Amino acid sequence: MGLVFAVVTVTFLLLNLAPGDPAQLWVGPGAGAADLEAARRALGLDRPLPARYVTWLGTIVRGDWGTSLAQQRPVTRVLADAVPYTLLLSGASLLLTYLGGIIVGLVQAVKRARPLDTALTVLTLFVYGMPSYWLALILVLVFAYGAARFGWPAWLQFPAMGAAGLDADFLTPGQRLLDRLEHLVLPLTTLSLLGIAGTARYVRGAAIDVRQQDYVRTAIAKGLPTPTVVRRHVLRSALLPVVTLLGLSLPALFSGTVFVEVIFAWPGMGRELVGAVSARDYPVVMAATAVFGALVVLGNLLADLLYAAVDPRLRR
Repeated sequence: MGLVFAVVTVTFLLLNLAPGDPAQLWVGPGAGAADLEAARRALGLDRPLPARYVTWLGTIVRGDWGTSLAQQRPVTRVLADAVPYTLLLSGASLLLTYLGGIIVGLVQAVKRARPLDTALTVLTLFVYGMPSYWLALILVLVFAYGAARFGWPAWLQFPAMGAAGLDADFLTPGQRLLDRLEHLVLPLTTLSLLGIAGTARYVRGAAIDVRQQDYVRTAIAKGLPTPTVVRRHVLRSALLPVVTLLGLSLPALFSGTVFVEVIFAWPGMGRELVGAVSARDYPVVMAATAVFGALVVLGNLLADLLYAAVDPRLRR
């Protein structure tokens, strides 16, 4: 929790020291000096910064996140609406990232120095070097606008905006689920491709190191089939660096989620955070930052617990 406390404290200071006046945005450009001053008093902006920080910290400890200045709704309600979308996107991306990354990395290790390994290495490096927003825009141009313009088959056309169609309320539960999955394809593909490319590089290196160990060479010399050697000896030993990578990749995953949610208008925490920063909506920014920080800390804790599951030597 110390890390989360440090993150929200730095965010609070940066927001309050940034130029601009949230009271001005709250009352509107046509408000007079008296209305502006009243708004500042109502928001507590007329008090010294240390006093505001102590007051804010006390309300957070009590579970009172305040009211959104831009939406005039409780912050807890704003986050409750957004968090499930972010967890759906990031959770599905995490699953596909490591499943795909492990498969691609193992294939590269088995086919080391062969044309397939070379092709996959070039492809993963190319994808890994792409900014998430650039890849997202390319996918939109190809599979949304381009597919519709050139009359591609329906299974290659995907929505580029939002999490549901305009007619979602009139669909049956099965049709509504299909509509949600169609809207999820492009943002999920963006995050997953970047993650798979990065994970595969680590898996390939770890698997090659394991294959050079004596016990693996002995298994190969005994005539065990390659799939058996990879499954029983290489995979498990190569997973430990991947678990370490899991803890390190979570901050990048959530930061990438922010960009992707904005580009695809996905109604998650990232989009809410960017909108709140633009509107100087302090309560939403602080709450979203705290939740992002808590998710990263929990992810790192999960990675620590997975160490023991992967390596029995650490269970003591």
